[in-house]
Amino acid sequence: MSPLRNSPRRVAVAARFRSEIEKAEAQGVARADMTLHLTLGDVSQLQRDRDLPVSDIRFAEGAMWYLDVRVEQGGVTVSELRHP
Repeated sequence: MSPLRNSPRRVAVAARFRSEIEKAEAQGVARADMTLHLTLGDVSQLQRDRDLPVSDIRFAEGAMWYLDVRVEQGGVTVSELRHP
């Protein structure tokens, strides 16, 4: 049996970070104060997610934005949402 079959299914990047953004916002953090630091693989997955509404991602001000949170691409080994 392949090791891939035994591993748990990975949660989609879009769903994971939508949840984290909503939790942070519920705690009073403004989206303008949040930054998504994503691995290049997670950036690619987010951009290719066919279930994601086109309006959730935009490119403006020289950056990628997901749900109005700025995305920093690469430079991390594990993707995370950062906020004060």
